[in-house]
Formats: sequence, structure tokens, C-alpha cells
Amino acid sequence: MYGQEKKQFRIHTVAFYNLENLFDTINDPNKYDEASPIMRLKVNRRNIYERKIKNMARVIADIGSEVTNNSPAILGVAEIENHNVLEDLVKDTLLMHKDYGIVHFNSPDARGIDVALLYQKRIFTPWYTSKHTLKIYEHTGRRIYTRDQLLVSGDLEEEPIHILINHWPSRRGGEAKSEQKRIAASKLNKRIVDSLQSLDPYAKIFIMGDLNDNPTNKSVKAILKTSRDKKSLPLKGLYNPFEVYFSKGLGTTAYRDSWSLFDQIIVSKPLLKKDFSTFRFYKAGIFNKRYLTHRHGRYKGYPKRSFDHSGFTNGFSDHFPVYMYVIKELPFSPRSVSN
Repeated sequence: MYGQEKKQFRIHTVAFYNLENLFDTINDPNKYDEASPIMRLKVNRRNIYERKIKNMARVIADIGSEVTNNSPAILGVAEIENHNVLEDLVKDTLLMHKDYGIVHFNSPDARGIDVALLYQKRIFTPWYTSKHTLKIYEHTGRRIYTRDQLLVSGDLEEEPIHILINHWPSRRGGEAKSEQKRIAASKLNKRIVDSLQSLDPYAKIFIMGDLNDNPTNKSVKAILKTSRDKKSLPLKGLYNPFEVYFSKGLGTTAYRDSWSLFDQIIVSKPLLKKDFSTFRFYKAGIFNKRYLTHRHGRYKGYPKRSFDHSGFTNGFSDHFPVYMYVIKELPFSPRSVSN
């Protein structure tokens, strides 16, 4: 008799991390990479690059591990220069045994930075990838070259999901002045989501990235129409668990004594379905472990970034990662019940 058998669950981490200027040490004549912090270093450039890789790998290996005993199954990243830095990252000794695959396209960004997806091959299998170019212009008609948006569709243990990775235009020049750029990015996001939902209203979609806007800004609330309330969400609605965190004063990046929660993961309603036989949203969080923060002084509690005006700090990133867990119940097996 197995009347009191314990339920067993499979749980995975889905995460996003802005890696803060993960550039290599080679000058690419086709991009403005000489302005990157590592290219401005006069000495020990290679050694510092290797330390930067090691620090990024340490964080990635740690995200979600307390619950899943594993690094993220799926990880969106931003502020990476090219495919080569991602290869170096996944080959680090802390990550090599995870066998991460990479989805990356070069984008037209003026600074030479891209977004990408890392995934554990034994857990996730991509079957469709595409990049979506954001075309925005100054009032003079000059085009602003920014990051593409990356769509990856695939199977999370045989369940189809869609991941949309973003790094929206910055607030350079002021929040109000630059707002229309992020609204344009949001509209592009919405078109991609709408196209997925027109094919399948029950599509399981993860929107993740450094949006350079908070969960309550127009680009997120009015354009994407996200909600902090799971219960009243329409079928094609989007749930943003990070809006609650923001209302509590929490953030992922800080500037001039003010916190912003630019890094977010938003999910479509089918991921909230109360059906544990398929993967569903469990909970979300900001990965702000103590070792990632300044412990003393003016910036106490702030993310401990890799680079500042003095050069390499041996820190991590000026953004905290964000993550969420997805969970499903495993079929009951008598063999799994201990005597």
C-alpha cells in the first residue's frame, strides 16, 4: 500500500543575468569595442579577462542551486560581445560539466554588445531561433543601432516553451527623453508575443531581460499589459512577479541612492495553470547574495560591479541576476518509495 507516498517534483531554474561588459581582449575593427572597460586597460588585460570569466561562472553556477542542486537550465544573458566570450564562459571549470549550449546572433548595437541564451542540453532542446531587429530613429532621422531581440523556441523536457531575451535601449539622456525608445522595444516584443499566441493561445512564453524600465513603467504595464495579479489574468495575459518586489523597494541595479528593477522575467498565463503534470511557475526572486554586494562604505548593499573608474574591481556585475523556478509533479513510482 502506498497511501501516504511522498509526491516528487522536477524543478528547474530559468534565469537572466546582465554580465556587465563581457568583452574579449581582441580589438574588432567592425565595432566600437575599444570603448569597453577591458580594452581600456593598459596592462594585465588577458589575466583580468580570465578573472572576469571566472567571476561570471561562479555566479551562474550558484543561481538556483540551493533549491535545484543545479545551475540554471535556461539562462538569458546581456552585455556580451560575441560568441567567443560565451564559449570561454561555458568552458569554465565551474560550468563545463553542465554542457551548456549557446544561441547567439550578432546584433547591430553601436557598442557591440548582444544578448544570448545558454541552456543545458540534457534539459532543453531548441528547435527554432530568430533575431528581431529594433529600428528606432532620432528626431533628426538618424538611426539608433541597438540590440536585437532574441526568440528561442524549444522543448523543456519535451514540453514546448518560448523564450524572448531583451536588452532594451538605455536611459542615456534622461528617462523621459529616452522613453519612446523603450516603448518601441516593448511594441516589438508585443508583436512577437502576439504572433506566438495567434498560433497557440496556450503558448508558454518567458519574456526576460534588462528592460531599462521598471515593472510599473509604460513600456511594461501599458504596452505589454503585464499584471502583478495572477488571479485576474486573461488567457493571453502576462504575469510579472517582479512588480511586487519593486513595490517593496527592491531592485537589481542602483544609481545615486535609488534602486531600479530593470531586470525581469515575465510569463504567459499558461505557465500559471494549476496543473503540476506540466512545468508551471513556482516562484521568482532576485539573486542578491552577500558576496555580490558591496559590504561597506557609500555603496553598501549595491551590486559589486566588475569595472569602475579605477579599472577592474574583481567584482561581478552592476546588475543582480533574476530567476524563477518552474516545477512539475513526477508520476508516482512504487520504486521511489522508501521502506
